[in-house]
Amino acid sequence: MQHMTPRSGPGKPVDQVVFNRTELGAIMGLYGRMVAAGEWRDYGMSFLNEVAVFSVFRRTAEHPLYRIEKRPKLRNRQGQYAVIGMDGRILKRGADLRAVLRVLERKLIRAVD
Repeated sequence: MQHMTPRSGPGKPVDQVVFNRTELGAIMGLYGRMVAAGEWRDYGMSFLNEVAVFSVFRRTAEHPLYRIEKRPKLRNRQGQYAVIGMDGRILKRGADLRAVLRVLERKLIRAVD
């Protein structure tokens, strides 16, 4: 089987933004803790030209509760990682994914108390 590379325009490969293994490890660690606490039930991932998105859901048919985004073009400005709430508000943005994910860890602590 031959591997096909998506193309944009004549002969031009599309660059996709993806989460690397370390980033996915941090996200999936948080996801596992939230599932164990009964807060999250499902997730989805999208890899586009300018952004990689990890969406978390309480139920599959709903809108995402949170989106964890990676936008490399913002690396030197606000930071390439962001957690966005279901209403579209940016809850936390920064250059360190683990620090950005802490905004959701606080919600886990409240859910367990």
